Amino acid sequence: MCGTCGCAEAPAGRRTVELEHDLLGKNDSIAADNRRWLRAHRVLAVNLMSSPGSGKTTLLERTVRELIGELPVAVVEGDQETRLDADRITATGAPVVQLNTGVGCHLDAEMLRRGLSGLQPPTGSVLFIENVGNLVCPALFDLGEEHRAVVVSVTEGADKPAKYPHMFATADLVLVNKIDLLPYVDFNLAAFTADLQRSRPGITVLPVSATRGHGLAAWIDWLRHHAEHLGAAVAAAGEVR
Repeated sequence: MCGTCGCAEAPAGRRTVELEHDLLGKNDSIAADNRRWLRAHRVLAVNLMSSPGSGKTTLLERTVRELIGELPVAVVEGDQETRLDADRITATGAPVVQLNTGVGCHLDAEMLRRGLSGLQPPTGSVLFIENVGNLVCPALFDLGEEHRAVVVSVTEGADKPAKYPHMFATADLVLVNKIDLLPYVDFNLAAFTADLQRSRPGITVLPVSATRGHGLAAWIDWLRHHAEHLGAAVAAAGEVR
């Protein structure tokens, strides 16, 4: 069983539903507090989700190096165990906090609240939240992020939007990574995109290669645009601290 969301089979009945509602309700309340704090400080929080092996951390490393001289950047790293990914981000020069979930298969809003307390991302920064590698549970838990981005690699197959529709239905952006390997794998980008549009009509899809740098300019532009938009929206609402 997942230590937080109870993913294992549970006895059927009304009590199970009530417990799930209580759990998600508490999480959503804390997420709303996180979101208010982040917006008040003009912090663009992006929840990065993927299955293991998608190249998410490599993409994040390269993204941080691209942005760090232009915008303040901070990172929350989520994993079940170790500081391996946090150490990789530390090498980029960005501040990072590691959140280990133990048996848990995702981050939740309370974990992010603790991470924000330790990290204290600066006003006007971009905060990347690298969630635990999993295409199921992270989609259920609002952390208080401004946007959700899902990273999928071409080595995983094109059927992920059809098999895990809820993950993609909650996303604002999908990054298709490792496109430099397209000549060597069976991945139909058109079929992938068609399935994705059924789950999330109009979603932005960016083909990228984290190792070669292909397509990363569009990803960086997406981040710049949303950072500027958030700053303008918060300023117009008079919420800047």
